[in-house]
Amino acid sequence: MTGKVLLVDDEPHITRNLEKVIPWEMLGLTVAGTAKNGMEALELIEAEPFDLVLCDIRMPIMDGLDLVKHIREKGAECDIIMLSGYQDFAYTRAAIQYGVQDYVLKPIPYDELTGVIARVMASQRMKQKQLSEERQKLGRMIDLASEKILYDILMDYTEVSASNWILAGDEQTFHEQQFALIVLDLDVSSEQTKDWREWSDKERKLWNFAVCNVLREKLQQNGFHHAVIQIRDGEWCVLIEVDKSKPYSSEQVVEWAKALLTAVKNHVKLSLSAGIYREYAPVASISQAYKLVQQGMQLAPHQDAIAVYPENSGAPSREDQAFWDTSEKLIAAVKRGDTATVGEELKRLTLQLQRMSEPSINRFKPMLHFFVLNLMREMKEMGIFSREQEDSLWRKLDRRFGIKDLLSVILQVTAAVADKSTDKKKQSEISMAEAKLYLDRHLYRDMSVEEAASHVGLSTSYFSLLFKQTYNETFIEYVTRQRMERAKAMLAGTQKSVAQIAKEVGYSERRYFTKVFMKYTGENPTDYRSKHQQEATGQFDGGDHA
Repeated sequence: MTGKVLLVDDEPHITRNLEKVIPWEMLGLTVAGTAKNGMEALELIEAEPFDLVLCDIRMPIMDGLDLVKHIREKGAECDIIMLSGYQDFAYTRAAIQYGVQDYVLKPIPYDELTGVIARVMASQRMKQKQLSEERQKLGRMIDLASEKILYDILMDYTEVSASNWILAGDEQTFHEQQFALIVLDLDVSSEQTKDWREWSDKERKLWNFAVCNVLREKLQQNGFHHAVIQIRDGEWCVLIEVDKSKPYSSEQVVEWAKALLTAVKNHVKLSLSAGIYREYAPVASISQAYKLVQQGMQLAPHQDAIAVYPENSGAPSREDQAFWDTSEKLIAAVKRGDTATVGEELKRLTLQLQRMSEPSINRFKPMLHFFVLNLMREMKEMGIFSREQEDSLWRKLDRRFGIKDLLSVILQVTAAVADKSTDKKKQSEISMAEAKLYLDRHLYRDMSVEEAASHVGLSTSYFSLLFKQTYNETFIEYVTRQRMERAKAMLAGTQKSVAQIAKEVGYSERRYFTKVFMKYTGENPTDYRSKHQQEATGQFDGGDHA
């Protein structure tokens, strides 16, 4: 991209010589304007931005020094090189104090001036590159933090409200954003996934990680603001930010889903299916939208590669909805280790099936089959089964069998949970205490929920659930709160710089730390330090006089 230069001198022959003699094109510049005095130059600068200004010191109406003052007062980003005679050196020195990058003495040595211009522009481009990298880094940090928050919203671990301090702040404009929601799922019951079922936990973890990377890379290539959230082993929710002013386009979202499925197929060699939410979802509605898509994918008799949910046929039947509600309550109770509720929901499920006619039961077989698969995947996340138990259940599900056999599998799964619920509860308490200690020791560095979950040997989704149940706040809420409290203490009690404190509490980017701190306290770090150190000094002085 070519930069623009403004030449300012009251002697026309000087500006003409500068235009002709300096190799502007070689320097990546073009002369976009000339002026005979500072007033004319200021009018041009107000009309359009310039990258470089070459300016004489002595000029009528407004001299070079006043021009530089006005440029800096207006906050223009252009670099300035002064042209001055020997007798003007005192003026030149004053101009340098106002941010002039360099100066050249008249008569103008054009070779020397060319070198000065090249050096100044090289420095400018380096600064622009660094600024761009910093913005990208800040953007990635905000995207990462937003993705963590979106996960908690998606799983109903936190709510979108003005009282939720972690969502307040200018970078959290996703309050007003809307998303295209796509759920990508691996059909774990298909012939194509038998190899996947035989992989070790480590292999599955690497595979899940690879799919996440492929999805993110594809979305980044298309320039989308997005979040890729792994719900559990073999299931992801993709959120793509869309323009609120544009109407929903089913065709467009289907094309996005096709591109994602193709990318996973090409790079990871596995076939997924995609469920798409029927309209764009605001952030406050993504949890409900996800549940509707998941419900549609689970209850569909035949799972298409790509489908839109809820379907045009409207709301599910009362029987379908009752079955889904019961299955959700049953799975939630199993995850909590609530054996009493598990027993109640199993009775309710059995009664529902007993009241059905033969055609209805036949229609429900695939739905119940999906439910058993769903239950098994959740139990896999919780680590309930041994590998032998899991293999045995898979072998049963691979055969065609009736309602009684399906209920038998459900009973076997829930019995395994009941047998281990007490031990699991004790182990969960130990794991959460260990996780809390680990987090407190590592607040100084960026840490993901995946890392914390891995440290205590849990899946990410089960870890997040236990953490919320144990500490009544999400992982990111806890980590951010601890970091901010530590930062408050350091600002009030030490003379360390804000940048140093930011790094010591886990933020490599000072500007992002400042945004989060202002969300948490309502003050920027500098003002907070000034206020609380003054209070401490006043208390000390008062005590001394007493």
